[in-house]
Amino acid sequence: MRKGDETRAAILERGVQLATRIGLEGLTIGRLATDLGLSKSGLFAHFRSKEALQIQVLDAAAERFVDQVVRPAVREPRGEPRVAALFERWLAWTKSSSGRGGCLFVAAAAELDDRPGAVRDRLVELQKGWLEMIGIVFSTGIAAGHFRGDLDPDEFAHDVYAIMLGFHHAARLMKDPRAEARAQGAFERLLSTARRRRATA
Repeated sequence: MRKGDETRAAILERGVQLATRIGLEGLTIGRLATDLGLSKSGLFAHFRSKEALQIQVLDAAAERFVDQVVRPAVREPRGEPRVAALFERWLAWTKSSSGRGGCLFVAAAAELDDRPGAVRDRLVELQKGWLEMIGIVFSTGIAAGHFRGDLDPDEFAHDVYAIMLGFHHAARLMKDPRAEARAQGAFERLLSTARRRRATA
């Protein structure tokens, strides 16, 4: 990696950390420059606008999410093991790997849900891609005979996402010590209803 690319990657990494604490709207070239002890003009040369910075911070967070959650999970065997790995790694990400302020994507969704523009559009695109990934992994479980064939993979993805949003709310806002156990229990119940019933003699 060239020095310029290394510098940019370091800036974006700091941008992700800062955005989880102050929100994407609070993340500006000036604020990030101050935080890093760099010149505002130097950062402007990298990003050119606040909007471009925010989008690239979202993309950097998405790349980290893929590295820590998606790639390891899809190395698991197809079917239920892979679905379970996606959930467990996503839970671990939400607990510890997404920054002190929590999951950037959850925070940004609340922040941008009624603010049209390119940053919101990029967040929606990333989230649709993640829901699609969950649905695809669940579909391979149907094909492998682990899950019922009459189920809708998109509905399964929606339900898993709802569990994770509930966990985030319970753990971060409500400080519920049972949040993780409840999320895991809800996921197991979802899997239980999805599993293909074995024929009995």
